[in-house]
Amino acid sequence: MVRCPKCDAEIDLDEDEIEEGEILTCLECDAELEVAQIHPVRLNVISEDDEDEEEASEDGDELDLEDEDEEEDEDEEEGETEFRA
Repeated sequence: MVRCPKCDAEIDLDEDEIEEGEILTCLECDAELEVAQIHPVRLNVISEDDEDEEEASEDGDELDLEDEDEEEDEDEEEGETEFRA
């Protein structure tokens, strides 16, 4: 029997049917767990902080792209103004 590293609840697993890297969810605390090792089975809690950082970096990338688009639009507008003059 394997225990959740976050809440210590028992997790019923068939050790022959799981693979390293597989993601499981604890039914007691809803923690996402990664199978780090098979024999013996060792589970690691997938940090929620890692997910938040990934989302933040993705949002930051989108902002950077938007800023670049705005700069390109401004450059194009300036070019049109100069051409007309």
